Amino acid sequence: MARFRRWSAFALMVLSLVACRPPRADLQEAAGSWPFTPPRDAFSADAQWDLRYLNEKVAGESGYLTVDELGDFRLGSGKPVRFWCVNSGVGRERPWQARPLGRQTEPDLAHHARWLAKRGVNMVRLHTQLSPDLQKNPNAKITDVNLEERDGIWRAAAAYKKEGIYLTVSPYWGVPMEFAAHWNVPGGTDQSALGLLFFDPQLQAAYKAWLRALLAEPNPYTGIPLAKDPVLGIFQIQNEDSLLFWTVNNLQGAQRKNLGRKFAAWAAKKHGSLDAALKAWPGAKLEGDDSAAGVLDFYNVWEMTQERTGGVGDRLADQLEFWCRTMYDFNAEIGRYLRDDLGCKALVNAGNWRTASSERLFDAERWTYTANQVDAVNHYFGGLHRGPNEGWAIVNGDKFTSVSALKEPWQLPINLRQTKGRPMLVTESCWVPPNGYGSEGPFLIAAYQSVTGVDGYYWFATGDDEWTEPTSANGYMPSLAKWTFATPDVVGGFPGAALMYRRGDLRRADPALVEQRSLADLWGRVPAALPEESGFDPNRDASPNVPGKGRPDALAFLQGPVQVLFAGASSVKQTPREGAGATIKSLSKEVVLDYAKGYCTVDTPNAQGVSAFFTGAPKYALSTVEFECDNAYGTALAISLDAKPLATSEKVMVQFVTDCRPAGWQDRPTEIEVGEGRKVLGREVVSYGKAPWMVTDARLRVAIRNRLLTNGRALDANGLPTGSVAIERDGSVARLRFPTKGTLAVVLTKN
Repeated sequence: MARFRRWSAFALMVLSLVACRPPRADLQEAAGSWPFTPPRDAFSADAQWDLRYLNEKVAGESGYLTVDELGDFRLGSGKPVRFWCVNSGVGRERPWQARPLGRQTEPDLAHHARWLAKRGVNMVRLHTQLSPDLQKNPNAKITDVNLEERDGIWRAAAAYKKEGIYLTVSPYWGVPMEFAAHWNVPGGTDQSALGLLFFDPQLQAAYKAWLRALLAEPNPYTGIPLAKDPVLGIFQIQNEDSLLFWTVNNLQGAQRKNLGRKFAAWAAKKHGSLDAALKAWPGAKLEGDDSAAGVLDFYNVWEMTQERTGGVGDRLADQLEFWCRTMYDFNAEIGRYLRDDLGCKALVNAGNWRTASSERLFDAERWTYTANQVDAVNHYFGGLHRGPNEGWAIVNGDKFTSVSALKEPWQLPINLRQTKGRPMLVTESCWVPPNGYGSEGPFLIAAYQSVTGVDGYYWFATGDDEWTEPTSANGYMPSLAKWTFATPDVVGGFPGAALMYRRGDLRRADPALVEQRSLADLWGRVPAALPEESGFDPNRDASPNVPGKGRPDALAFLQGPVQVLFAGASSVKQTPREGAGATIKSLSKEVVLDYAKGYCTVDTPNAQGVSAFFTGAPKYALSTVEFECDNAYGTALAISLDAKPLATSEKVMVQFVTDCRPAGWQDRPTEIEVGEGRKVLGREVVSYGKAPWMVTDARLRVAIRNRLLTNGRALDANGLPTGSVAIERDGSVARLRFPTKGTLAVVLTKN
């Protein structure tokens, strides 16, 4: 799915930017590259890897997903399950139409589902919009469901179910929501819908009508209602909205008064009367307060990001509690409606957004999610991107920086505060192009999800049934698509990373930090002991959080789970850090990252690998495998395909993923202004290029201490053998040179 353009309804918040290292200069190598033009996957039995076997024969064959006491997912049978996740819009558009600069053939949904399953995917998120499409149906009632979107969800449910892939359904986003004049919604047709779903009764009733139409009516492609189909693993109530974000300041006019009436009634109940509430907040009366009409106004959310005491602090605490309980009550009611009225047993996630202050408000946001079973956040990873279409497309003249999590690990998008005993998901993320370090992504996500227990990272996004070629962002404008992951540097690393994560080759570490928080502390906006980064959205933020140097405390996220418990007296328990200086070891001892040198290693019996800037440190000797690399940058992983330790395995895959750019891509050094007279070094796109992807040549040597491995075969992007690879025996060690061109993996086997 090409990510549809996102825009903000509020003034962009300017974030500090201190420094950023020049990107990709060390990746402009003279050694050459090779064109990535794989044949269409025929799912041949000759493929040396195919992870379809990790999935159920049919998704939900043993019943609905559940959550255990640790906050981990289990199948209906009770068997633990880990999810490797993507966002996809394949099959969403009907009728499908070719674009002049885009695809010329309709993507095949059934083929796509099989292709994903082969590469380890067992959860797909469908980000859709069930509200009426007023451009196509201007006379629609507010309760009318978007039939095209519903049909896309229904078709997807049938296709993914057959391949053992569960669905996360996200049916509503306030940004594209439109209002018709004949609906007579308070606030009129020009208002933003952001925030309204939490309290507007007319919109809430319409939302329930859309859910009934989606879930209660029989799915013609499966014969049963989606509410009764366990392929629906997770239902996400809404996407990217919160009363604790800056958009709440845009509530004006009738809707602001409506919410103000609810606040006044709530405050009167809490304090005994409205007058008593106002007396409890000395010096904090607002101009918009109207006691006679039973309306209270709201402080700008910016005030909640600051230290405030006295009457103002007390009123802000009540305002925050009211907003949170309003969201909590809405989330609880939708959960009840799904369960009791529609008979839907899917797990429910309330939302996935962030707040105006990660330090003071994020825990309060997450508390509102506890009305349901699953927590989530959207958190992208990337550097600066400046250009006229920076929110959705890459064009010549754009300026950008590339950021690597190997060198700035405090920005890793799964560095999250997790509510203890609850699943945590990142429902949208990617290494956002034109960022150049995508190959590290699957490796780091698999490693640190394992270490920290984050339960799902959904790569965003694809509309192609296989690989996404360099192509126009919308099929019409000469450009390069931005919101994509189905590229050789990212999906090329899926098989090994997905297998390593889903098979449980790495252990979860003990908690690095556990913070217990009282609700009074949440309402009082007491700063969290270890706040997570708020993430970055190029359509809502002026600058990403690229500080150039890390917060030492943030490195605790790389050691093990950072957990929060909303109960009892406030306390913090932190485990002493493993490692020193720039080196961070997971508390499980299996993952080591050094951000000064720019590398991360994984060392377990069944999987060993390294993602690194190899210049200056080309050799990494792990317990069974040694990697020596002359590439400037890349990600190598050796993993047993027979689930035996690498030292005794009879079938080992060595995967190596470098970087890639479109054919003809050119960039050059530049400076990027970041405000207040400051500049950072970056790159300027001279030519965004064209298809195909050009993959940097591999210059990797591997040694494995295994007496059994004697045969080596190069594999294409579909896992099919393309030729032999010489194996040199040195006593108990098998040595090989990874093929320079045309190969993403090599398989080593016993005679």
